Amino acid sequence: MSAVIFIPARYASTRYPGKPLVELTGATGEKKSLIRRAWDCAQSVTGADAVYVLTDDERIAEAARGFGADVLMTSSEARNGTERCAEAVAQLPSEPDAVINLQGDAPLTPPWFVEALIERMQDPAVEMATPVLKTDHETLVHFVTDRQNGRVGGTTAVMRPDGAALYFSKEVLPYVGNLETPPEVWHHVGVYGYRPAALRRYAGWAEGPLEKAEGLEQLRFLENGVPVTCVEVDARGRVFWELNNPVDVARIEGVLKKEGIA
Repeated sequence: MSAVIFIPARYASTRYPGKPLVELTGATGEKKSLIRRAWDCAQSVTGADAVYVLTDDERIAEAARGFGADVLMTSSEARNGTERCAEAVAQLPSEPDAVINLQGDAPLTPPWFVEALIERMQDPAVEMATPVLKTDHETLVHFVTDRQNGRVGGTTAVMRPDGAALYFSKEVLPYVGNLETPPEVWHHVGVYGYRPAALRRYAGWAEGPLEKAEGLEQLRFLENGVPVTCVEVDARGRVFWELNNPVDVARIEGVLKKEGIA
């Protein structure tokens, strides 16, 4: 199966403008931009035929080309990364079997998360898939603390026993009444796998009320009756966290230092 990795990145983030170019200090003291760390992550994935940064901003494009990335320019009309992927797949010299969307704000994504997604996409019946991770206590505390302080942190997933997604939310679902004996909470990982045909369909749909309320692009598939397959992944002891707010910089740099990631 052929697969390409797209890394969508935009400068005009509502919560954190210029986020892709924010520098993060690694274990050796070296500073690398967020988009560079996402690119490094993608380069370590086995099973991908090519990697592209997708953007509509020349500042991001210039920075990406500076560290050797292949860049595809997309329009400023794209409302989210999935729409950006739909634009970009049409620019490829040949259509792959699967497109992987590795979001540019998740530099701690282990390569085996993406590899598990590529493996699941081997099933031709899977139209769209995304990894989920059982939350550890540290991550769950971050989730709850962020919401208590009015910040949007990570995204949680609710699914059936067979992995079919029921819902995704920026709230902590299910409800956590007690952090000492919490329910099972699944952290949605910011990676998506699509069939090119599913991307084309997505681009033709209007934004639905749930997607608009949550700000979660994957809900458009559920709102239009397309099943989303959740793929359980194992962190293998690594803390996974996305850069959603300025406060996340210190959290991510702490993990980079702890894991010895340069």
